[in-house]
Formats: sequence, structure tokens, C-alpha cells
Amino acid sequence: MKSLFNLRTLLAVTLLLNSPIFSQLEKVKHKPNPKKMVDFGDLGAGPYKRLVIRNVMVIPGHGGPATGPYDILVTGNVISEMRGHDPDEPSKMKGDRVIAGDNLYVMPGMLNLHLHLRGEDLPLDYIYYLQLATGITSIGPAEQGRVKDQLEAERNNEIIAPRLFPIYSWGNTTDFESDFLMNPENADRVAKTMIRNGVRQVYLNGLCWNPVMFGAAAKAIEAAGGITAVHIQPSSTSQVNALDAARLGVTMIVHHYGYAESALNRRVQNYPVDYNYRDENKRFREAAQVWIEAGENPETRHRLLNDVVDSLVYYGVTMQPNRATYEANRDIIRAHGLPWHEKYTHQALWEMHLPNPDNHASFQYNWTSLDEYRWHYMYDLWGDLIFEFNKRGGRVAYGTDDNYQWSTGGFGNIRELQLVLESGMHPLEVLRTATYNSAQTILEPKLGMVQKGYIADILVVDGSPAENFRYLYPFGSIMMDPETKEMYRSEGIIHTIKDGVVFENDNLMREVERIVAESKKYAGPDVVTEPFK
Repeated sequence: MKSLFNLRTLLAVTLLLNSPIFSQLEKVKHKPNPKKMVDFGDLGAGPYKRLVIRNVMVIPGHGGPATGPYDILVTGNVISEMRGHDPDEPSKMKGDRVIAGDNLYVMPGMLNLHLHLRGEDLPLDYIYYLQLATGITSIGPAEQGRVKDQLEAERNNEIIAPRLFPIYSWGNTTDFESDFLMNPENADRVAKTMIRNGVRQVYLNGLCWNPVMFGAAAKAIEAAGGITAVHIQPSSTSQVNALDAARLGVTMIVHHYGYAESALNRRVQNYPVDYNYRDENKRFREAAQVWIEAGENPETRHRLLNDVVDSLVYYGVTMQPNRATYEANRDIIRAHGLPWHEKYTHQALWEMHLPNPDNHASFQYNWTSLDEYRWHYMYDLWGDLIFEFNKRGGRVAYGTDDNYQWSTGGFGNIRELQLVLESGMHPLEVLRTATYNSAQTILEPKLGMVQKGYIADILVVDGSPAENFRYLYPFGSIMMDPETKEMYRSEGIIHTIKDGVVFENDNLMREVERIVAESKKYAGPDVVTEPFK
């Protein structure tokens, strides 16, 4: 099974190397950056002719432990040398800029393959700064329309932003009519047109009702050099569940949908008679209930954690859990009271979170203790599924799916790591999901590791993230001086380096605070805050 998985990965990389999109990206990303240095004032600058990161421990990103200390030389946007640090060596690496790394750790920048920019009221600078300051150097925005005019500027480091790999629906960027798009015989032509137009990720959600078209699109995009992802639609799991999606060739399954359904003794879950897919209060309640239905029956539970897992690994699908964005469902009061809301959650985002039957994923009204129990149960069983899938050779990738359901983008990045850790995976395995695994998934062979010849997407962290993911928060983690017993906070990620550009994370967070304060000037109490004002 593992050899088949590796064969599919090798085939995907081979196809990418011969695809039009690779030749285009190779010119802008995988060579030393020939462009002149950019200066964003006290927020960041680079790439430098010679950037030296001196005396740091290195977490490589592929799952191996920290090693070092190293001196790292970045030339332009490429890691050109890694040399063991010798404090007595008189000919230390010289550079245009030197970052003194005494007691600091370096790891690869993380790739958040799926997040939401929401509406125009939520400024892109706010989103970008939070992502960078919490360790994300590449993002997959679902609202591609908001970034389509920024792609070239991002590639040229003309704006402060992570790498942008927008997610497109089937047929986007083409002029084909709907009837043409839904004809399997045309899938190759549609896929080649999308890839030629710069598309990397293609969402197949809208095809879940049609397995033939779903499979044709998945195979065509992969053959053309791209990847596919699916948020399996609960309304269509009778046609395409997780096993079906994997068998039909999708690259990546996001969220939690379709797995429990794959283990049932029938093709549909036990929907209540008043179920309405468009009623999200009911939809999300039943999205957890189906895991109870699968988990409380010993036969279906065993099938889920064995037969289903083995089949998913066999077909070579990648799993992207997105656990952070759903956590509010198992403790809504905790979600309301997260300590960063006041200072760092934009007012427009706060208002998008408020319960409202007319807004997507704002369904936590009439949300009961039993509903929270359902999601607690579901998280436990879902975690078991992730653990078994990873243990048997499946690839787990990383994405957060915020800004939704009280998960503020940025802070959800670190929480996602913690929630995947709940599955039982080792911390180094969890970090690998966000670095090496996600780079491999998105077909970026020079991202996701700290290694000579790789692109300089690097985090400089005060503390080992393998010891404590909270070291990645902008406010660090509470520590105690062993001699004085005084409490203090670690510094978090001091620098996020993207494409050789060094960002000053404290100053990025200062700007986030300013943007949020401006947004809250005229904010009053609401249904969540009123009892506490």
C-alpha cells in the first residue's frame, strides 16, 4: 500500500515538472531572487544579498528532531549554506544582515492550505499580517477574487503577504459554458485551460452529486499538473463519501465530512425527519451525530478505524483536518471568551461570528449541552481516525478554514497544531503536517524544509516548537525563571522570513492592534457581550 502511495506522489511530481505551471513558477520562486531588496519600513526588509542566521537549532520540517547549532546563509531567497556553528571559529559567516540566534530555534514556514478572507469589510492587511506573525508563509485563500489582482505583486515581494495559492472551483478562469463543464469528455480541456491560467488548487465541492464528473475532473486536473480538494457535501454523501472521493482520485479531503458516512451499514446517515440541509443549525448538529452513529456500533467503529483507513491510504488521498475552525461547537462559551478577541479580532469579523441564521457558519443559537457533547465525541473519534491514517502511512496536511466559527485567523494556526496533537501524533509529526507534508501536497518541492537549496521561508522562534506549540503565539508562552521563580513570557516568533524577506513580527502585531482598534471605535454590546458589559 505504501508503495502505491509513493508511486502516485512520484507521478504527480513528474507531471508537475512537465506542466506549464511549473515552468512559470520556476522562474519566480525556485532560483535566487534577482529582484532588488524591498523595504517595508519597520515591518520588514529583504531579500538580502547575504542574510546570516547565526547559532540556531534547526527543526528541519520533515519530522526529524532538532539539530545544531547551525549558521545559516541565505542568498537572495535561497538557503545556500548551513554550517555547524563554532563559537571559536574566527572566520564566521559574514552578511549584509546577521540575526543572532543564541538560544533560538529555526523551522520552516508553515503552509496553511485552506483559509477564508471573508468579505471586503475584513482588510487583507489584517489577515496577511496575522498569518505571517503566527508562522504562515503560504496560504490557500478560498475567496480567490479578493487576491487575483495581488498575485504578481506577492510573487515580486511588492506587498506584505504570504505566498498565495488561491483555491478555484471547477471551471473558474475559463469561458466554458456550464453544459460544457459538466461533460466528462471535456474534462481534460477544462483542466488544461485552468492550469494554463495559473490555477494550482481546484475545489470539487460542486461535483459531489455526480461521481462520474467528479472522477473525470480529479484525474484531469492531476494529469494537467494541479491538485484537487473536496469539502464533501453532507447533502451528497449518498453519491460521494470519503472513500468514493479517494477512489475517484481527489488529491485532498478537507474537514471531517464523509469519513463516518463511509463506515455505515447504508449509504446515508440517519437523518431526522425535520432535517433541512440549508438549516445550518440542524446541519452542523447532524454532522457530529453521524460520528456517534458510526462510533457506538462496534462493527462500524472497527470498519472506520481499519477498513476505511486502509482504503484511504491505498488510494493515496491526503487528509486536511481543519480542526481549529470547528472547536467552538464543543465549547461555545470558551470560544466567545478567547483572550485575544478584544485586542486582535476585527470588529467586522466579530460581527460575522455572531449567531445569525442568514450567515454561513453562524449557527450557534439554540446550541445545547447535548450538541457540545456530540462534538466532543466526534472530536475524539475523528482524532482516532487521523492517528490511524498517519500511522499507516497516510499524509496529513495542514489548513485552518478560519476566519469562521469564532476562530480568528492567525491564532487558529497554533490551535490547529494543538488539536491535531490531540489525535496522538508526535509533535514533530504534527509540525511536519504544516511544513513538509503541505509543501508536498501543494506541489512545492523547494518549500517545507530548512535545507540547503530550499527557498528561504523560515521561522525564527524563541523556544522549540516541538516542545511547546504555544511558543509560536505572538504573545509566547508563560515561563518561570528557575532561579528567581519570576514569571515571564517567551517572545514567540521573532522573525517570519518569507522568500528571503525578514519580517519584524512584533511590529506586524502592532499594526494588527491598530487596525482592530480602529474597527471597534463605535462598537456596542451585542447578544454575546451584553451580559458582561
